[in-house]
Amino acid sequence: MAKDMGIDLGTASVLVYVKGKGIVFKEPSVVAIDNNTNKILKVGREAQLMLGRTPGNIRAIRPLRDGVISEYDVTLKMLQHFIRRAAGGASLFKPRVMICVPSGITEVEERAIVDAATQAGAKKTHLIEEPLAAAIGAGIDIMRPNGNMVVDIGGGTTDVAVISLGAVVTAKSIKIAGDKFDEAIIKYIRKKYNVLIGDPTAESIKIKIGCVWPREETKNLQVKGRCLIEGLPKIIPINSNEVEEALEEPVESITEVVKSVLEDTPPELVGDISNNGIVLTGGGSLVYGFDKLLASITGIDARVADDAISCVAIGTGKSLEHIKYIPEGVLNISRGRQ
Repeated sequence: MAKDMGIDLGTASVLVYVKGKGIVFKEPSVVAIDNNTNKILKVGREAQLMLGRTPGNIRAIRPLRDGVISEYDVTLKMLQHFIRRAAGGASLFKPRVMICVPSGITEVEERAIVDAATQAGAKKTHLIEEPLAAAIGAGIDIMRPNGNMVVDIGGGTTDVAVISLGAVVTAKSIKIAGDKFDEAIIKYIRKKYNVLIGDPTAESIKIKIGCVWPREETKNLQVKGRCLIEGLPKIIPINSNEVEEALEEPVESITEVVKSVLEDTPPELVGDISNNGIVLTGGGSLVYGFDKLLASITGIDARVADDAISCVAIGTGKSLEHIKYIPEGVLNISRGRQ
């Protein structure tokens, strides 16, 4: 039998949820390609290790940018790899697949994802908006007549939505999230220290000492990069206060979207959100102090969901498990495509 699966097709990583098993793997959204033959060499973690380290005939790329497909053919091959791996190899039966998408996605971008999944081996592809999937994965009962706000900070996009009665009441999506945090750190270190660092180093800084709210104890880190003046390797010390300063601009954009969504939310639902609090999901929400920052700005309690990175994948998979009981279009929870 086919193994129906939910896929969190993220800019930074792909998580696959198989019905009855839960999340079976999480891999970086990276593909290594031979430029001479256009052949896929490595996918996922092995390809990620090649970023910034490949010879001229090989390129390691991330085929998704800002939450959408930027290189269709590469995304297709990556999806084929992950679907076959999750299905346990070749199968006579094609799986049904549920894929989460940003709430601000266009119809053209939707069609690209559906077509890629179908060509990759899906029998039928459903789409679910990321905030809905994140809410389900965080354990929120989205079917109740009760307002809940979800802030999903992924790799390419941040989705902010208010959910009630199984549907998104109001939502906004911006292409500012974890990747933009990395870029901001690179830009800050280049400007302040005249040192160039790569994306993997910036991500490591973000994870180890990143913060958007002052830490009780300042954290320090030795960072290796290339001096732009001498052209030689250089090690510089950087602390969490500097990273907080570096992240100010992208973080402010996210907080402005949260405030904007609250302003567009009906008063009764705002009252519900005040009682229920704001739930943060996605890898970007794990940067220290995001819950404290949002609580300070909105006056509403905020919390980071348990297993924030996996919430969208779990919610995507769970929605697929119950899709046969849900008339398509009635709850606006998915958009089925043949």
